[in-house]
Amino acid sequence: MLLADSMEGFLGFVILLLLFAAALTLLMNRDWRWTLAALAIQYFLAFLLITPSWPLELAAVKLVAGWMAGAVLGLTRLNLAEQPDEDGKRLPTTPAFLILASALVLLVVLGAGPALSSWARQISVDQVSGGLLLVGMGLLQVGLSSNSFRGIIGLLTLLSGFEILYAAVEASLLVAALLGILNLGIALAGSYLMLAPVLEPRE
Repeated sequence: MLLADSMEGFLGFVILLLLFAAALTLLMNRDWRWTLAALAIQYFLAFLLITPSWPLELAAVKLVAGWMAGAVLGLTRLNLAEQPDEDGKRLPTTPAFLILASALVLLVVLGAGPALSSWARQISVDQVSGGLLLVGMGLLQVGLSSNSFRGIIGLLTLLSGFEILYAAVEASLLVAALLGILNLGIALAGSYLMLAPVLEPRE
């Protein structure tokens, strides 16, 4: 029993580190292909954190909806001409600043996760830490982004963190479907925002 608990704690710690690496890649990488690959990995890791609370079929809805949202953004970005990243024009996006800001988010999560888990006993420490980490990194991504693609990635990251936290307190097919539709809706809205400058009529 003790060995099983230690293995479970080690697995949760590994998933948390992989989530942080994926979220940091989303924040720092300037190649949209690698960004979408990191987003797909992030959705898979969120799926692993949701499976203890939801049946496999419900958790799979979250995974499929997330991958479909990434596919929508990828197909839209593929049809656009290569554009220079605009984040560095107005916002501090140097690697040192991004790593420091992400490390602060991680420290807050490591400090708040156990306390929140002991307060809400139906949520495990791994789920609380993973959910808070994605919420914090998503907010960081949205706050430091000045173009629609990266802003949408940040919103999807934030929503993934919320879904991990919410899954521990509510297991409903309707909720899973609504959250999946919300993911797709955000992706479609982001695709429209990316295409809007191209679709504008030129006089």
